[in-house]
Amino acid sequence: MTNTLPAGANALLATLTAEEIVANRAALEAAGIATSNTHYSYVGLIAPDKRRVLTGESLPRLVRSFLIDMTTGVSHDVVVDPASGSVVSSRELDPAVDGAVPVVLREFGYVEEVVHKDERWIAAMAKRGLTDLSQLRVNPLSAGVLADHESGRRIQRCFTFVQRTPDDLGWAHPVDGVTVMVDVVTGEVLDVIDYVDLPVPQEDGNYHLESWRGPDREGLKPIAISQPEGPSFTIDENGVLDWAGWRLQVGFDQREGLVLHDVSIADGDVQRSVLYRASIAEMVVPYGDPSPQRWFQNFFDGGEYLFGGFANSLELGCDCVGDITYLDAVVAGNDGDARVVRQAICIHEEDAGVLWKHSDNWNGSSETRRNRRLVVSFFMTVGNYDYGFYWYFGLDGTIEFEVKATGIVFTSAYPGKGYPFATEVAPGLGAPNHQHLFSARLDVAVDGLTNAVDEIEAAAVPRGPENPHGTGFTQKITRLRTESEAQRVADNLTGRVWFVGNTEVQNRLGEPVGWVLYPEGKPLLLADADSDIHRRATFTTKHLWVTAYEPDELYPAGDFVNLHPGGAGIPQWVAADRPVDGTDIVLWHTFGLTHFPRIEDWPIMPVDTAGFVLKPHGFFGRNPSLDIPGTADHCAPSADHHDHHAGH
Repeated sequence: MTNTLPAGANALLATLTAEEIVANRAALEAAGIATSNTHYSYVGLIAPDKRRVLTGESLPRLVRSFLIDMTTGVSHDVVVDPASGSVVSSRELDPAVDGAVPVVLREFGYVEEVVHKDERWIAAMAKRGLTDLSQLRVNPLSAGVLADHESGRRIQRCFTFVQRTPDDLGWAHPVDGVTVMVDVVTGEVLDVIDYVDLPVPQEDGNYHLESWRGPDREGLKPIAISQPEGPSFTIDENGVLDWAGWRLQVGFDQREGLVLHDVSIADGDVQRSVLYRASIAEMVVPYGDPSPQRWFQNFFDGGEYLFGGFANSLELGCDCVGDITYLDAVVAGNDGDARVVRQAICIHEEDAGVLWKHSDNWNGSSETRRNRRLVVSFFMTVGNYDYGFYWYFGLDGTIEFEVKATGIVFTSAYPGKGYPFATEVAPGLGAPNHQHLFSARLDVAVDGLTNAVDEIEAAAVPRGPENPHGTGFTQKITRLRTESEAQRVADNLTGRVWFVGNTEVQNRLGEPVGWVLYPEGKPLLLADADSDIHRRATFTTKHLWVTAYEPDELYPAGDFVNLHPGGAGIPQWVAADRPVDGTDIVLWHTFGLTHFPRIEDWPIMPVDTAGFVLKPHGFFGRNPSLDIPGTADHCAPSADHHDHHAGH
């Protein structure tokens, strides 16, 4: 099979190495940009210009770092060539215009030290009968948009929780009604606002302790999953994975987590491209409780916290079951040194039910094929929530992405029966309404880069000469020609989908080859159009955006989301209204969950899922899975097979 990238391109796109991270720090220190006070907020490989990569040009691997001096608050956006040890560019950020670099680990523990010394906060706790400071956990939260008097500062807004013992689940005991504003650079408590005195919920939620949850359920017998001949895939030193005709390069980034490059599928002896690059470029969790103490709760787990850096080390039999291949993830610590997350990426095959089946009444044949899929996944924990990111590749050409949300719901004190903005999940314990909204960045390359998007939806046909009995229906197809036209909302009542086709390549029936994006079509951002979060997370107001490719346009809410006033990213880019018909394009797909918590989500939430599906549509000349072998003892026609002749 032929490769879809020029020779050497996979090495250029491979995950950043520990050696490159160390060389990056050395270059920054040698240039005097990084000092002993510098914290590395983000370190990542710059995605090189696709157009230059595809020409086979020899390009350097460049590393981008977001730095902050935690004694002054001065931040820098720096690019380094680690191979030569040279600084390519360096820019000091203007907080009023650029926003701030993402949260660094120092801030998490530091705010508790600062708040525990503040007399106003101590008095607010004492008023509630809470005098043992060792039991009071201070939870730092991204501040969102700053007020005028906070402008230019690096702020965390903080809540308090009671943790009675080291084993206690502190989320069960929120001290609601008190918000603390902390400047994490100067170490000042700017304000302690005691809005309302609500009782601290008393019931524990220690699901992790057998003494609390009770004995394990009996009667569940083991399930064994084995592949005695090993997995059906191979993976090389650059992360290039080959499986059942699929080829893709698996990478990892501190901000985006899993990054897939060069996704292609075999058609006979030809390897045909589908996606140049795919990732989850942002996720935001906007909360829907407008009360004074929590109106600001909107967390960008990508741009503010860098969810890739919170990847879990996965355990066989717990996170992944079967014949597993693990990959480590290499990220930078806040000291700029390399940090290895062991077994961060899980790769395996799993049975996926029936692939295709038919028992024919006329010719007597009965054929069934089992489906299996390749799974590439990782799990991360940001604060109270845990998320699994799963990419699935099927034998029929289907690509599916699924996020699995679990962990602990963010808690509050429940104000009273009928409160519309939260659910009471335990006596006096609330869980505010919220959303989990994700943006998939799909840099499409369907048989090349001359791509376009058609919106396809079901359409009823009025009675008339062409439909005399009123039974006909058809499809409505609309080409999205510019960025202003390509801002779309899903409509499940019409089955609205988006066809990504190549305008210069046709299939054997003379139609454009393509793939279809099937959205789940769940609610978009529910905040008001004039709200701060609407300005900061404008990407969540449409299910689909299509933009012209530019190498610097990577994050839908902009490069620096933390403390940014809004308007960056997609809304800024699409203002140019560039053409997207028959050119190099990027799809941005918004999907996610709108969560009205249940009692059953406490004290730990069973997995809830969201995602999307991509399927080939006219890309192949026929069903591409006809060559999948049957099992050794696949089913034969039943004895009464010929007794059934009904058509369908």
